Parts: sequence; C-alpha cells; structure tokens
Amino acid sequence: MSTFEPVIVIDGKGHLLGRLASTVAKQLLSGQKIVVVRCEQINISGEFFRSKLKYQAFLRKQTRFNPKRGGPWHFRSPAMMFWRTVRGMMPHKTERGAKALERLKTFEGVPPPYDKKKRVVVPQALRVLRLKPGRKYCTVGRLGYEFGWKYQDVVARLEERRKVKGLAYYEKKKAAQKSLAEAKSKAAIPEKVKQQLEQYGY
Repeated sequence: MSTFEPVIVIDGKGHLLGRLASTVAKQLLSGQKIVVVRCEQINISGEFFRSKLKYQAFLRKQTRFNPKRGGPWHFRSPAMMFWRTVRGMMPHKTERGAKALERLKTFEGVPPPYDKKKRVVVPQALRVLRLKPGRKYCTVGRLGYEFGWKYQDVVARLEERRKVKGLAYYEKKKAAQKSLAEAKSKAAIPEKVKQQLEQYGY
C-alpha cells in the first residue's frame, strides 16, 4: 500500500485485527481512502474464550449517571468493531483525525460496487505470515454473533450467492479472452510475409 490510489479496497479475510487496523490508520492519516470488506472474517489471535472474556469486560464499562445515554458505545457488528479499533489508533477528536476517519468505510461481506473492484491484502497483517502455525485464533464475526450480532447467517448466504455469480463472471471472461487470443493468432501475419514486406520497405 505504498502507492497512492483514489480508493483501496482491502479484503479483510485472514488478517489480524490489530495489525490491519494499525496499517489502515496510518494510511488514512496520510490521506488515503480505504474500504475494508469481509470484516466478519478478520482474525483475532488467541482462543475464542479469551477474546470473549475481554469483550465482556469491555461491555461492563459504562457511564455512571445515565448508562443509556453516556456511552461508551459497544458495537456488535464486525464492521463497526473494526472501525472502532481503527478509531482508537487515531487522534479522532482533532480535525485531522476526524477527517481521516471519514475516509474509512467498513462492511460485512462484499456489497456492490466493491464486488466488481480489485481487492488487495496487507502482507504484514496476514495471520498465516504473522502467527505461528498451530496457534489458536478466532474471528470478529463469531465474537460479534456471541454478543448479539444478528446477521451472520444473512451475510453468509449473500456471500455464497456472490461467489457463484463471481465464478460465472470469471468463466465468461476467461472464455472471451481465449476466443480473442484465438482470433488474434488466426489474423496474425505469417513470418514469411512479414519478411517480404520488410524487404519492400513496408
């Protein structure tokens, strides 16, 4: 993510939560617009029970005088959980931080129009590269579901539908490229004719 682009779409699947959030926060502060999709597939290192206990402790934190109004707000959806993690790594109460945070969009699944756009990964945040083999981990989606996120099944169903459509689109594109290559090879000028044309200065 060194080059500056209009919008970078990151596929969150298989990334570690903190490492991805820190990279995204740094890029946002430098002026880059970022969209993170499939937030429900972002990983958290450590076993699920440990993450659950930590989130339960976080849920107990509330304002004394009026818990309904005072906050902090405890998000249950994976996209907002990731958004809040990024916010915690930025000076979001300053003008610079607030504007940087506006450049971030997070989603569960891959909604349109991002299903038609190129998605990238962040190598320094991938679980398979950063976590030792055999170490336990859990997903943000499972954690959110445990504390009241109601759309796990809906997102999974939409993802299956998107994958089927994407596969059909890919097969169609591959067939079109093959037919184009065949047409080009048929229309190619033979080598002997090329040499004759070069002799005559064409």
